[in-house]
Amino acid sequence: MGSGLAVTVLLLPFGGYGLARAGVVPEGAPIVLGLLSGIISFVLLPALCEERAPFRHSSSHLTARTLTGERSVDLNRITTVRLLTTFSYGSVYRTLLVRDAHGVRLGITAERSRRKLRRAIEKADVNAARGVPRPRVSRAARAHLGLAPGQGLVVHTTIAFLLLTVSASLYMVAALRLGGQ
Repeated sequence: MGSGLAVTVLLLPFGGYGLARAGVVPEGAPIVLGLLSGIISFVLLPALCEERAPFRHSSSHLTARTLTGERSVDLNRITTVRLLTTFSYGSVYRTLLVRDAHGVRLGITAERSRRKLRRAIEKADVNAARGVPRPRVSRAARAHLGLAPGQGLVVHTTIAFLLLTVSASLYMVAALRLGGQ
């Protein structure tokens, strides 16, 4: 539901373009909507599933409050772990996006949660020798958790920064074009 809201906000300039073509709103409406929705979506989308206090830990579950409600991830049934990197005022923010077999997704940011996740992945790697399916963990997530050496984190951060700047630039160009500029 939260992701649908973020996508809807991103598509507002295109709806504004249709209304401007029909003469319902001024021609510059897509530009204003593009600026507002771009800022809102790039801030809102990464924060939808990010953990917030209070959070609870057990031997097999991580439970935390998020913007979209309380989520609980089963650490014994992890399917994927990815690293999401965002930027703000010269700082890099990293969130580990964990998805379990039930489809629950939780963004992990706290050190205690990272330690629990690291132990769960190490346990899954040991169990993989016994035929239990291993979760897919990205190279950057492994590097961030200290499970893999190498340059995976540097490459990931560079690519994330380039993708963010290029996509934001293209989005604003599209909004300006729709607004007639």
